[in-house]
Amino acid sequence: MRNITFTIARRQAGILVSMKIVVTGGAGYIGSVVTAHLLEAGHEVVVIDNLSQGHRDAVPEGATLIEADIRDFARVIKPEDGVDVMHFASYIAAGESMREPGKYWQNNTAASLELLEAVRALGVPRFIFSSTAAVYGNPKAVPITEDASVQPTSTYGMTKLALDMAITSYSQAHGLAATSLRYFNVAGAYGKYGERHPEETHIIPLALAVAAGKRPAFLLYGDDYDTPDGTCIRDYIHVADLARAHLLALDHVESGRHDIYNLGNGRGFSNKEVIAAVERVTGAGLTIEMRPRREGDPAMLIASSQRAQDVLGWRPQKASLDDMVGDAWAFFQAQSR
Repeated sequence: MRNITFTIARRQAGILVSMKIVVTGGAGYIGSVVTAHLLEAGHEVVVIDNLSQGHRDAVPEGATLIEADIRDFARVIKPEDGVDVMHFASYIAAGESMREPGKYWQNNTAASLELLEAVRALGVPRFIFSSTAAVYGNPKAVPITEDASVQPTSTYGMTKLALDMAITSYSQAHGLAATSLRYFNVAGAYGKYGERHPEETHIIPLALAVAAGKRPAFLLYGDDYDTPDGTCIRDYIHVADLARAHLLALDHVESGRHDIYNLGNGRGFSNKEVIAAVERVTGAGLTIEMRPRREGDPAMLIASSQRAQDVLGWRPQKASLDDMVGDAWAFFQAQSR
């Protein structure tokens, strides 16, 4: 592994050190926003994406796009390139993961293990992994800390947890400096980079589509939970805040150590509160269709991001639900023109 102490020391002293960073899945929602932030910070960015889920026009100008699978990493990246890696390339739909588990184990775990082995062979020093709060399953207590038991209830969560565990092994055995960032619900947009999945499953873009007349009704699953208004409560984090955390994580990794941080606002919003925010921002009344609660949906998921605040110096700057919905709505409208 390359010695990273000098680079970190210079950055902590306030001197910008440009790095070359490979972003896998950089044509997707979160990957594109992180790529934009890396470029703004003066780094050279190479995006590796097979475009099965991402979009070519989502790759920020200034980044180099290599259209390839993560299994091709060792073919397209050479030791002399001297890169660090941020890994976002994965399938993310928990429901689909239960219907098609092989798809998720093959990509999120098997292919990612091949990437991890290529990282080891090429001597990549830093590795930042896009993990998920889904590893915690149904928590026994909220807010959820990094020390909470990991009991994923979906194949998606299992595949992410499996790679988290592999990263720990590689850090201990090979000196990899690694961080996993476990996101809660990501929302919002960053200028022209936002959320547009081939098959949308997330509440805010689905609600915005109803507000725009693109969908007939918003399907609300369950209003009989043990919460103040009967609907599920989730912790939402703005995608730009999430991106900043990735840059901070690069500065705090240490060789031979795998750190894990939860990222969220530390407060929750119910599904009905999200609907109300969408109606406020868009000025449209949403048609709601009630459906039975979905099996395995916890009543409340709220993050403790105290570790990220204490160690990384990270704090959410756009914690307002209306801000997140407003940015997502601006992106939605721009895409509809």
